[in-house]
Amino acid sequence: MSEERGSQSVRSVRGSAIRDLLAITERPGVLSLAGGLPAPELLPTVRVAAAAEAALGSPAALQYGVTTGAPALRDVVHARESAKLGRDAGAVVVTHGSQQALSLLAQALLDPGDVVIVEDPGYIGALQAFDTTRARVVGVPMDADGMRVDLLRPILERGGVRIVHTVSNFHNPGGATLADERRRELARLADEFGFWIVEDDPYADLRFAGSTVPPVAAHTDRVLRLSSASKIVAPSLRVGWMHGDAGVLALVERLKQGADLCGSSLTQAIAAELLADTDWLDDHIATIRELYGERAKALHAELTEAFGDRLALTRPEGGMFLWGEFADEVDTAALLPAAIDAGVAYVPGAAFAVRRDLTRALRFCYTTSSPGDLREAVRRLATVL
Repeated sequence: MSEERGSQSVRSVRGSAIRDLLAITERPGVLSLAGGLPAPELLPTVRVAAAAEAALGSPAALQYGVTTGAPALRDVVHARESAKLGRDAGAVVVTHGSQQALSLLAQALLDPGDVVIVEDPGYIGALQAFDTTRARVVGVPMDADGMRVDLLRPILERGGVRIVHTVSNFHNPGGATLADERRRELARLADEFGFWIVEDDPYADLRFAGSTVPPVAAHTDRVLRLSSASKIVAPSLRVGWMHGDAGVLALVERLKQGADLCGSSLTQAIAAELLADTDWLDDHIATIRELYGERAKALHAELTEAFGDRLALTRPEGGMFLWGEFADEVDTAALLPAAIDAGVAYVPGAAFAVRRDLTRALRFCYTTSSPGDLREAVRRLATVL
């Protein structure tokens, strides 16, 4: 079907430059710092196989399930998230990855013309989800402490704001973590103005330096938290979840019935066993943190040595990404084809732009490359940039 015959909603959705780029970076010989993939050598194939075998001992693993997700999985998610908040986490709905959670929340809460506030640079999956509703997306700049929450009040006073979306820990793509005082102020503003905070938090367990910051949801009930098993277990399980206000999640359940009726009983049973096996899971996450910390430190050091003050970098304390902005007139999108020809790939900052000019910016992912490959990737990058 041609674009002209598509609905207005689908015509308003931006494409994902990252997904388009991944096809190019799969070329032999290209060292990719572009994709946001977990380290393949850490995917727990043996443990997942054992959980799958156990799940298949019951016919229920191959049967339709309830729309909100397998009760055993909802229970373990509720317990995990309540522990993080220090109080009851509210209702839980299991989704087909956290991207579906974003999409369903956008449909549940937004009408055309409503205002959604996002970080700028913004997470592309969120921007796509909000585009489908034809909401008005407003970008707020970030710095090393996350979203500039101090800039929100004038926007809120103009009215119409329904959602503030934040990737609160180890932002994708910006790498920053929202500072505690900014979390508290965002919560105060939500209570005052009545908008919903969508706290998108898939990376919190991947902290390898610094101190844990309490979730935004610890400070107000007007938060809908999203996370998934993709970053700590395996993306192919396609198990995500949202939790928070029961009334909003009831709307989401109704929409989900029309979207996919129910998720996979098999993968939800697998995820429930793995998330409940806290001894194994804690050891597994500790291994991920150690490896990612080593690789993040290596990439940061190599980029600093290669580019010096030309390139301002986030200093990651967790997650999967480094964000950089050049001080001089570099067009990272225009130079990407030359970089790929040189055997290295990144994501240009313009792919994440909401309103800001991010021509000189770029995102790196350090999770899938060894320190040696990261060193070689930066060497190749320096020949182009």
